[in-house]
Amino acid sequence: MRHTFQIAAYGLAVALMLSPAAQAQTSTVPAQAKAGAYTLNSDHSKVTWSVNHLGFSTYTGQFQGVTGTLKIDPANLAATDLQVTIDTNLVGTLTPALDTHLKSADFLDTAKFPTATFKSTKVTRTGDRTADVAGNLTLHGVTKPVVVHATFNQSGVNFVDKQYSLGFDGKAVIKRSEFGVTGYVPAVSDEVTLQLAAEFKAAK
Repeated sequence: MRHTFQIAAYGLAVALMLSPAAQAQTSTVPAQAKAGAYTLNSDHSKVTWSVNHLGFSTYTGQFQGVTGTLKIDPANLAATDLQVTIDTNLVGTLTPALDTHLKSADFLDTAKFPTATFKSTKVTRTGDRTADVAGNLTLHGVTKPVVVHATFNQSGVNFVDKQYSLGFDGKAVIKRSEFGVTGYVPAVSDEVTLQLAAEFKAAK
């Protein structure tokens, strides 16, 4: 009986999400997003990284617990301000021993560098729903310019929590040696691909 109720509740949630009323509250047009201040929703935002491992595989992991703020005006992208902080101790690969190794001085050295940050410096529109977000990434105590290629997903009221939200995906590629993370290069690739998933909630 309980299982049946759970299925019915899930079906109702999906129906509500797909209903015209729910869809009317969201838009995939960036110009229709509300200008203002936003806070990153850490529960639904992740940084996924991938490296080439010894030439045999593309190995991935994630940083969770990402925090940040966004100030944005679709009519004036030049005024965009994005500030993101990553807790490097929250690196995860689902392999505890490897997580411990990644936190060591061979890689992130989280005892000395417990956070990484990204601060935007310029936003350039590149398409109807895309933009390049240039900024300064500080990792392992080193600050370097990085460009995030961002895609706008949608804006509007989240039908679950009733909060006005913005959603983006992003991608960036860095060379970890430029930040002093040189362990096992080139066996474990110097080039690291970052895939970003970000949901922002309108500040209250």
